[in-house]
Amino acid sequence: MSTFAQRERLLLADLLETTGPDAPTLCEGWHSRDLAAHVVVRERRPDAAGGTLIKPLAPRLEKVMSEYTAKPYEELIQLIRTGPPRFSPFQLKQIDEAANTVEFYVHTEDVRRAQPDWSPRELDPVFQDALWSRLERTARLLGRGVPTGLVLRRPDGQTAVAHRGAPVVTVTGEPSELLMFAFGRQSAAEVELDGDENAIAKLHESKQLGI
Repeated sequence: MSTFAQRERLLLADLLETTGPDAPTLCEGWHSRDLAAHVVVRERRPDAAGGTLIKPLAPRLEKVMSEYTAKPYEELIQLIRTGPPRFSPFQLKQIDEAANTVEFYVHTEDVRRAQPDWSPRELDPVFQDALWSRLERTARLLGRGVPTGLVLRRPDGQTAVAHRGAPVVTVTGEPSELLMFAFGRQSAAEVELDGDENAIAKLHESKQLGI
């Protein structure tokens, strides 16, 4: 049975193949080729992938990213489809689900929503619940640097506090849309914001959402 991570992986690979290497994405400065290289490096080059969070490793990450970006685009897509190497921890189903479900969902949407004719995907309730579960666990990490209080709320009323503070902005939407918002894709997320107008403006301008 396919897992959420496996399903989103294949969707991402198919989408990257369809759009081609030069399509825009929501990742600032990246086209689809850059995003594909990022996904492959993250899974296959742990010696460099840590550069996204650990500054001393950033030069190595930049070098390795350049090497992978220069590879044939079709090869990058095939590496995404086939998944991590044999002895990677990502080969374990539990780790793959925990680490890659959100990663692949967000990056699939990074490509989809950068296209002029995109429309929202209809996601089943089970997948929405899975995304919400992951968002609940990471909400405070994602919102740690925002300049206002921040509460994420599902349409059914379930909430997750992303940042304690005042004034508070409440962002309401489906878990999939809240994830896009919390990962810094505010302009592409279909959510409603409620709260002080100045606080909402600061939140929109903030570069601190996401990791």
